[in-house]
Amino acid sequence: QVGVTAQKTMRLLPASGRKATQKVVVVGDQDGVITCFGIKKGEAVPVFKTLPGQKIARLELGGALNTPQEKIFVATGSEVRGFTKRGKQFLSFETNLTESIKAMHISGADLFLCASYIYNHYCDCKDQHYYLSGDKINDVLCLPVDKVNRITPVLACQDRVLRVLQGSDLLYEAEVPGPPTVLALNNGNGGDSGEEIVYGTSDGKLGVTQITGSKPIPKWEIGNEKKRGGILCIDSFDILGDGVKELLVGRDDGVLEIYNFESADDPVLRYDYALSESIASIQGGCVGKDGYDEILASTYSGWLTGLTTEPVHREDGSSAELKLSQEMQSKISSLRNELEHLQMKVLQEREKYQQSSQSSTAVSSVPAFSVNDKFTLNKDDASYSLILEVQTAIDNVLVQSDVPIDLLDVDKNSAVVSFSSCDSEPNSNFLLATYRCQANTTRLELKVRSIEGQYGTLQAYVTPRIQPKTCQVHQYQIKPLSLHQRTHSIDHDRPMNTLMLKGQFSFAEIHSWVVFCLPEVPEKTPAGESITFYFQNTFLGTQLESTYRKGEGYFKSDNISTISILKDVLSKEATKRKINLNISYDINEESVRHTLKLIYPKLEYQQLLAKKVHLIDALRELQVHEGNVDFLLPKYRSILEEADQLLEEYKRQPAHLERLYGMITDLFIDKFKFKGTNVKTKVPLLLETLDGCDQDGLIAFFQAA
Repeated sequence: QVGVTAQKTMRLLPASGRKATQKVVVVGDQDGVITCFGIKKGEAVPVFKTLPGQKIARLELGGALNTPQEKIFVATGSEVRGFTKRGKQFLSFETNLTESIKAMHISGADLFLCASYIYNHYCDCKDQHYYLSGDKINDVLCLPVDKVNRITPVLACQDRVLRVLQGSDLLYEAEVPGPPTVLALNNGNGGDSGEEIVYGTSDGKLGVTQITGSKPIPKWEIGNEKKRGGILCIDSFDILGDGVKELLVGRDDGVLEIYNFESADDPVLRYDYALSESIASIQGGCVGKDGYDEILASTYSGWLTGLTTEPVHREDGSSAELKLSQEMQSKISSLRNELEHLQMKVLQEREKYQQSSQSSTAVSSVPAFSVNDKFTLNKDDASYSLILEVQTAIDNVLVQSDVPIDLLDVDKNSAVVSFSSCDSEPNSNFLLATYRCQANTTRLELKVRSIEGQYGTLQAYVTPRIQPKTCQVHQYQIKPLSLHQRTHSIDHDRPMNTLMLKGQFSFAEIHSWVVFCLPEVPEKTPAGESITFYFQNTFLGTQLESTYRKGEGYFKSDNISTISILKDVLSKEATKRKINLNISYDINEESVRHTLKLIYPKLEYQQLLAKKVHLIDALRELQVHEGNVDFLLPKYRSILEEADQLLEEYKRQPAHLERLYGMITDLFIDKFKFKGTNVKTKVPLLLETLDGCDQDGLIAFFQAA
């Protein structure tokens, strides 16, 4: 184990020596330490270790083109350092970047670096090209120069696009199905053409795109059917020994996957393995034992884990365990000694701390610990996932919110949750819940669903199992239009409502208001004079188009409630800054019917589910009394047969029906609010109507009111 590691900070050095086949592992951690070691007889044998410093954000291997890549380069802060495979530093290059380096790629004498929004290309440490991206850059890659005969950098950007550059200019954008977090060359070399790039997204999708000189050609794409974590690292290696390189994938929920190309086109998942924490880096190669390939993974808290192809049972039928008994026994006894030594050390340090804390000059020290957190909107079920990962075991997490939100069930979550009653009036507390974790839990996943129009802050108080007790608070913004997600395009044929703003505001000011209202908008003011963003509501499927520039903004949506929320929030924000806004709107009556048609199938489904769930107990009682249910109608028999699935689904989506009722009520109030009519007195009548009417009846009620 090393210190906490960032994404893409572990590599395998090529085997050195004529006969050597075993590779050496090099890994950089957030304490700034580079550790290089080999494995002999199951033990880690150190090659070199550097002194601590600034945290290492990336580690790459380099060297002259078409020679073994055995020079080690690390990015720390805004500096790039180079080390030989023996640990001697030969390069210290202080870049002109004002921010810390987030991503790095090396190809021969070319160095490609990215901070949050800035891309820089250096050749022999001399500045060559520069590009300012429209959204955050997560990773950078360059197509192999020896194959494509040109320098083609590719940036993976948060706004769901790969930006392909030529010099300092944007050549084109390639759309991908989710925010790309990692890039790798297909097959390790870009495929036959050298132009194929594998990307992994933060919502767990995987795909290959061919980056030609003029346009992108999507090759294949795998969705995330199993609802697994986001992809953090990718490698290509022939682990199955069939002459074709497999795709090795590491995810942020600890799942390691091996994809095999059985047919020439789409990969097939062959093996998977679950680790207990997120996988930051993944590599294939021979490390521990000659003749047996392995997959090496480094996880967030710094564990390096190897999975081997060495068979547990020998070909002669005897178990390998017997043959290993001698080797194993010595390993176990050395581990026992190490454990005893560590326990003694802990006791001594604890006594030392107790004495120093009781002395007259005592200074209380708060132990530092790092938390890796991720708060993202899931498109499939319109809920937010909050993932908290701590370098040591978590004791408990307290979740507090000042806006109404629902906590949803997560299958992978083994923590015990308890709710506290909270008074929403004086403290504006709407949720207080404590998750008590089982021993050795380092990763916790929560799911929440917010209500659009209600905005505020969700806070997580994370307490790990360390002494003295200490806690970190992490805050997450629930935005007014929290269930909207960025999308590449929208359907312009839908009936749209328009909100128009005019006033004495700058481009930066209106952009900051949009950032406040909507998720997935880059905080940095876009370059240029105007910008257009498209969004889709993940719960209803309605859409929003926002176009704005200095002094004016246009917002179009097929849902009146979205326009109403924007109008209220934007006018509030402008009032705070004493800016006079001229607000006008154009309401399309047809849009209300259109939105109701989108909501109604969901409403019908949830009403039917609720009715079925209410019948289950009565039907089960009948089953117990009668012993036989053949006399029941088929629809009631099917409810009994599917009872467990129905209850499970109902439990997974608490308050789903209330949400839909709330949305229809808001739509009803908003429709008439724009006409200047208050219809709140008619809401009870609307709720009565909802219980038993069909789609046409509901539309008729809206038109008659």
